[in-house]
Amino acid sequence: MIACSKSRQSLSRVLLLCLTIFLAGPAMGQTADEGGDPQLPANPVPVGLYVSPPFVMEEEPGVYSGMAIDLWEALAQQNDISFNYRVFPTIRGLVDATADKSIEIAVTNLTITRKRADRIDFTQPWFDAGLRILVPDNQGATFSEVLTGLSDSGYLRAYGWLALVIVVATVLMTLFDRRFDKNFPKGWPEGVSESFYSVMSVVTSGRSPSRKNLFGWPGRIWQALWLVCGIAVMAYVTSSVTSVMTTLSLTNQINDASDLPGKSVGVFSGSVAEEFAEETGWSFQPFDDIQGAVAALSSGRIDAVVGDAPVLEYYAHNNPRANVEVMGPIFEPDKYGFGLAQDSRWTRPLTLELLSAHETNLIEDLRVRYFGDER
Repeated sequence: MIACSKSRQSLSRVLLLCLTIFLAGPAMGQTADEGGDPQLPANPVPVGLYVSPPFVMEEEPGVYSGMAIDLWEALAQQNDISFNYRVFPTIRGLVDATADKSIEIAVTNLTITRKRADRIDFTQPWFDAGLRILVPDNQGATFSEVLTGLSDSGYLRAYGWLALVIVVATVLMTLFDRRFDKNFPKGWPEGVSESFYSVMSVVTSGRSPSRKNLFGWPGRIWQALWLVCGIAVMAYVTSSVTSVMTTLSLTNQINDASDLPGKSVGVFSGSVAEEFAEETGWSFQPFDDIQGAVAALSSGRIDAVVGDAPVLEYYAHNNPRANVEVMGPIFEPDKYGFGLAQDSRWTRPLTLELLSAHETNLIEDLRVRYFGDER
C-alpha cells in the first residue's frame, strides 16, 4: 500500500510538470518573437502618398507609379509587407498623418529635416535633391509695366507734347497746301487726312511722300529740315521705350535665389520651400500642387515657383506648352527618405533594405529610368 501511494504521488508530480510546461510554452515563444524580426501584421499597413511627379504619379484612380512608388514596393516585397495606400492633398497633411499615426509610412519625395524628425522617424536617405526656381520662359516686361515705366520716367508727358506738335503740323500743312497747291483736295476731311499721312510718314520712317516743290530750292531745304525733325522724333521715342524696357527687364529678371527678395513666390504647402521662404522673409503663396502654382505663375499672380529641383525640372521638361523654365543652381541641398510613425517596427528593416538597394544599384537604376543617365 505504501509503495502504491508513492507511485501515485510521483505520477501526479509528472502530470503537474507537463501541464506547467504546456502553459508556459506560448509565453516563451512570444518572448522569443519580440526579440526577433517584426511579425507580419494581421491588417494591411496604411501607407500615405503625396502625388509629386516623377516620384509619385497617379496613372488612374487607385493605380500609382513613380520612383518612390517603385522603390517602396520593392522594399515592401522584400519584407512581405501587406499595405494599402491613402492619398493626401498636401505634404503637410501627409506629415501630420504620420505624426499622429493615422498612417504608418509616408511615401513621396519627403525631405529629411530636423523639424520633421522631431515628430516622425525617417529611413536611410535614398535621393539627393535641393531647391530651384521655376519662372516664365519670357521674363520680359508686360505692356502695362512699360506704360508705368514711361510714366514714372516722364516720357509719357513728352509724348503728349510730341502729339500736340503733330496735330499742329497737320493743321498748318493742310492750310498751306490748300492755299498754294491747286491739286490739293478741297474737302477738309480729305485734306486733313492727306496732311496727317505726310506728317506721320516723316515721323515714323523719316521719308516724305511725293510732294510738289512749290518754292524752288528754299522749299527743298525746308523739306530736308522737316525730315531731320521727323528722324529725331522717332529716335527719341525708340530710345526712351528701349531704355524703359531694358530697365524693367533687368529689374524683373530672376536668375537665382538672390533675385527673389521683393518678388511674390509660390511654394508647396508644408514643403521645405515654404519653411525656407518663411525663414528668409520672402513674400510667398502656398499651393497644394505644382499645377496650381504654375497656373498662378502663368497668370502673373506670382513671379516664380520655388520647389524641389527634380520636381520642377521634370515638370518643365514634360510640359513644354506651359512656357516655363528652371533657373539658377540648386540651393538648400537636402535628402529624401521615407517617413514613419515614431517608434515604428518598420524603421530598421526598411533602412537595412535601403542600404542593400544602394549596394545593388537598385536606386541608381530607378533614378536613370525616371531622370535619364545625366547627372
